[in-house]
Amino acid sequence: MRRRNFIAATTATTAAAAMPLISARPYAAGTADVMRLRSGLDALTALDAARGGHEALERAALAGAAEALELQKLAASQRIRQRLFSLAANYTASAAWSAVDARQSDRAQGHLNRALYLAGLGKDSTAELRVWNAHAMLSAHRGEFSEAVDAGKAAQITAVTRRDPLFASLAHARTAIGYSRLGDRQGALRSLGRAEEGLAKAAFDEPRPSWAAFYGAAELLAITAIVRDDIGDAPAAEAASHRALVAIPQQFRRNRALATLQLALTQLHQREIDQACATAEQVFTLMEGSSLPGRMRSFLGDFHRDLVSAAPDVGVAREWKDRHRSQWSQT
Repeated sequence: MRRRNFIAATTATTAAAAMPLISARPYAAGTADVMRLRSGLDALTALDAARGGHEALERAALAGAAEALELQKLAASQRIRQRLFSLAANYTASAAWSAVDARQSDRAQGHLNRALYLAGLGKDSTAELRVWNAHAMLSAHRGEFSEAVDAGKAAQITAVTRRDPLFASLAHARTAIGYSRLGDRQGALRSLGRAEEGLAKAAFDEPRPSWAAFYGAAELLAITAIVRDDIGDAPAAEAASHRALVAIPQQFRRNRALATLQLALTQLHQREIDQACATAEQVFTLMEGSSLPGRMRSFLGDFHRDLVSAAPDVGVAREWKDRHRSQWSQT
């Protein structure tokens, strides 16, 4: 009897110990993982708005994409898997944009190609638009203005532009810059008009990803300044720049600095030499405490080149460069 009781007790104990192993399930990625990764993406977007693109941000974005892709292998459902692919696409697009801003065009191109592929896997047309938007900017920076127009047009036909006039406006605004750089005044103004029409129809209380927060009336004014200056309408460009700087939110420090530099260029193109130099100096104050992104340093180079052209017989260009040499050369 005692032997039978011992065996029964031992069997019960063994079974109890084995229960967790029998009932345990593999980890399944779910909504909590999606929300955590989305929060990390929002943090990177905020860092980019304040400081601009840099290698640490790019590396962090790629790490986020890698984590999202690992988790999609463990997704609890097909819906979660698509959301994780979408997050991977957006993290990769963040890395691409950081590389664009840092003027690392080859790395940016590779990231954009990868992001577009991942956006397709995630069935995320908003991410696709984001990629084409960045592609248009990269092409413009490379001087490939026809490609910039093509990328803007690709952004225009993404599914999200049919649902959301704000994204349609962004796509047309980006196309306008491509046309203006090509010297196509009619195409630039036509696209700019469509961007304004789209923005007028947009509902600003709709939920959108954090990366899109930069775009609104202020950014369209900043783009208008670029387009108007490109097509030779410097007074209208200056007026748009002033209006943009009033409207750009304070947290978008990098964007404010770029709009300030655009204002300096429009003043320079009207031969307001001293005022243009004083305006350009504000860029260094706005970005104080952070290294200047490569795109901004390149833009400062454009300003200095135009300054030399506008004032070849005076020392103001040399003085301006000497005064800001150390800040301008930051990496």
